[in-house]
Amino acid sequence: MKIDGMSEATKLAAEAGNPEPRIGLRAVLALRRLLERLEAMQVASAREQGWSWQEIADVLEVSKQAVHHKYNKKGRGS
Repeated sequence: MKIDGMSEATKLAAEAGNPEPRIGLRAVLALRRLLERLEAMQVASAREQGWSWQEIADVLEVSKQAVHHKYNKKGRGS
């Protein structure tokens, strides 16, 4: 599912509560993918602005190692 603005995200959030599992689960999957993209964009922005991995981890409430492992592209051939 492609997200085209806030109205689509709002629609997905509503569909996530649908009692029909196929509809609800597909919406949950689409929301998860959207959140992953948004988080990656914000982490990249923070790094470009000079934030440390620890600062990012603190805001995301994860360990420094977890955020570094997930988003550090250096040394991975990427």
